[in-house]
Amino acid sequence: MATTTRKSRKTEGKMGVSTRDIESDIQQLRTDVAQLMDHLKAMGEQSGPAARKAAGDGLDQLRAQSEAAMENVRNSAEELGQGVSQMIRERPVSSLVLAGGLGFLLALATRR
Repeated sequence: MATTTRKSRKTEGKMGVSTRDIESDIQQLRTDVAQLMDHLKAMGEQSGPAARKAAGDGLDQLRAQSEAAMENVRNSAEELGQGVSQMIRERPVSSLVLAGGLGFLLALATRR
């Protein structure tokens, strides 16, 4: 056993690195990894609320766009209804023939 110890000391002397140096480096590495994990955890805690805020803002924007689209559809439907009413007042006979023709076509289509 004494020869093994002597060889280890000789090898350590030649390499210039001791077991204590390696252990010290490993301990420093462990400390650095723990510190890195703490930083990543803090970063995650900060970005969580920011992500929720961004999602909420996106949801609000989507809601506003959908309300605007519904308003456009509602306005278009009202304009179409007013146009049909005006056409019926201007041409009652043509409107009656057109309504009858559409009813007949729908009856044929649903019967099959």
